Amino acid sequence: MKQYRLWLGAGLVSLGAVSSSCSKESPPPEPKPAAVAAAPEPAPEPPKPRMSYEKLVSFFRQSAAAKAAEAEAPADTPAQIALGRMLFFETRLSKNHDISCNSCHDLATFGVDGKATSEGHKGQKGSRNAPTVFHASGHIAQFWDGRATTLEEQVSGPMLNPAEMAMPDEKRILATLNSIPQYVKAFKDSYPRDKKPVSVTNAARSIAAFERKLFTTARFDKFLAGDESALTEQERRGLELFASSGCTTCHNGPSVGGTSFQKLGLIEEYPTDDKGRFDVTKNEEDLHKFRVPTLRNVEKTGPWFHDGSVKDLPTAVRLMAKHQLGMSFSDAEVDDIVAFLKSLTGELPGPEVLTPPELPPSTRTTPKPDPT
Repeated sequence: MKQYRLWLGAGLVSLGAVSSSCSKESPPPEPKPAAVAAAPEPAPEPPKPRMSYEKLVSFFRQSAAAKAAEAEAPADTPAQIALGRMLFFETRLSKNHDISCNSCHDLATFGVDGKATSEGHKGQKGSRNAPTVFHASGHIAQFWDGRATTLEEQVSGPMLNPAEMAMPDEKRILATLNSIPQYVKAFKDSYPRDKKPVSVTNAARSIAAFERKLFTTARFDKFLAGDESALTEQERRGLELFASSGCTTCHNGPSVGGTSFQKLGLIEEYPTDDKGRFDVTKNEEDLHKFRVPTLRNVEKTGPWFHDGSVKDLPTAVRLMAKHQLGMSFSDAEVDDIVAFLKSLTGELPGPEVLTPPELPPSTRTTPKPDPT
């Protein structure tokens, strides 16, 4: 009887526990979160308005000042140009008879030698890249730092530079030219009014006359002349981006550059120890300023920049965007700009310009090569 009561009590306790558990209300199910509507995709940006043809070509017209200077310049005669071509290829204007103007400015390769810096007398390396001579006559000044204001000044400099053609003095240049009868006659024919036609000044004048004829014509010129179909759709996009981004602030005029001096690293500092035009003027405002190079034939005139440090054109575009404009172009935009730049590649002149002319022979009085 006692065992029955114990069993009955345990059963009641167990039943009470179950009852108590069931009497508690179960928490209501958590409401399901309402479905979140998918955000509508942003509408595509409307295409940028196409820049007008008239606006695009306006960046590359010759300035009134350049036109006036060109009109005032003395006319180069055929005799002066022919003499200048001979002297451009003349290695005897160098101390060791192994360097000519064409050595660093090879006309067959768009006026450059393809090296970061050129080699001069005894293999000495220059400190800056040799720029192309094509379209150089349209520049505001010559050399990267603009230390020569004319082509004539630029021509005479390398002859006497000890690291370039290394002629010891003008006397040596004159002795060389006067020792060759054909050159004496060519100078007299070119400068008939001069009492002493054989001179360093006239030699430089003649080479400059020849260089003023060094131009190329590209598809871009057809575009400038009114043929809008001369550029592909991609090239036109590249040109419009080139203009709308501000590249034409520096690269303008018929030579697409060469019309001004600009600081390298205008927006973001560019890593270089070259002080640029400051070395000429000693003006703090000219620190790291360089003459803007022409972009004519730029596809063919690498490596690029004043030190020849950039080996491919897309990299050059990206660096200019970063340091000069404070911008970053997408890969597609870089491709478009490079496509436009390639439209600036022109046709080289014919063999009457590019082929080295037959030069007159030395005589027994011609100074000998000097490798020292």
